[in-house]
Amino acid sequence: MKTRTTLLSICFFLIIASGFSQKKTIPKSIISKNIGIKKYHDGEELERMQKGQLLELYVERIEVLANILPYIAFATKPGITMSTLGIPNSNDNRKALDNQLENTDSYVKNTIDFQRVILPYSDRGNLVTAVLFYEEIMKSIHSYNEFN
Repeated sequence: MKTRTTLLSICFFLIIASGFSQKKTIPKSIISKNIGIKKYHDGEELERMQKGQLLELYVERIEVLANILPYIAFATKPGITMSTLGIPNSNDNRKALDNQLENTDSYVKNTIDFQRVILPYSDRGNLVTAVLFYEEIMKSIHSYNEFN
């Protein structure tokens, strides 16, 4: 009986120790999986939308482009990590990526805050043109790998 209690205690401590042991860091994606647009639009469809809907589309596209364009030399789609690119998953590299992602998030937040204040004064036709232009850029990003 005493042996059984001792063995159970040792197993319990091993399970607890493994739970608190240093965990390997999982490589972080360079482009967030949450970044993307739901749908591409054509000019006629955008012309039928209210200005408020156009503002939301415009802001969404700015957010996507700001999160993808700086990393286009590495990746154009979410899920690519430093490890998949052959970049060592070292502490310094992870810190650099974390710092960059924080800076990008801050930039996007500030840009969106600014756009929400100023953009309602823009011409509706210019919003339609801008959304179409941003969508063309995003479509060309999807074909970027063809140039490699």
